[in-house]
Amino acid sequence: MEKRKVYQVIPDESASLDGYLRVIDESGDDYLYPESFFVFVQLPQQGAEVFQVSGQ
Repeated sequence: MEKRKVYQVIPDESASLDGYLRVIDESGDDYLYPESFFVFVQLPQQGAEVFQVSGQ
């Protein structure tokens, strides 16, 4: 994980209940991290399209 970098979060209700987020890292693998490590940002539609993962 790198500071000031945008990461994709996968919804995980069980992890959320314990204060964690499931985050996809640079390798494409997902791991649990404390939610307090992150700040959510809302991207404009054009920016959000850049981050769309094929098959979703």
